[in-house]
Amino acid sequence: MSFFAEVNDNNIVERVVVVEEGRDAAWCNNFFGGTWVETSEDGSIRKNYAGAGHTYDSVNDVFYEPKPYPSWSLDAETYQWTPPVAHPNNGITVSWSEEQQAWLAD
Repeated sequence: MSFFAEVNDNNIVERVVVVEEGRDAAWCNNFFGGTWVETSEDGSIRKNYAGAGHTYDSVNDVFYEPKPYPSWSLDAETYQWTPPVAHPNNGITVSWSEEQQAWLAD
């Protein structure tokens, strides 16, 4: 199976479809209409698996999720959002507080 993301004029993913192996973006365009870009569940194509609401960066040919918090930055290698303070690996369940710019215990 192959996976393709439909992207709108603002390069936002509208939906992802699964098609038979051997079909390509041109086939999706002819069958569904719109603009289609291939993606992969394991991120081996375009760094990350596309999902509805994600962005397709056509310059860098990658997909990435919506920015979760204003203070987070996009890692130019992984195209994953990173917090200004590293996530603690201490076994305690935490959530990010944008107001305090810190990880707080749940």
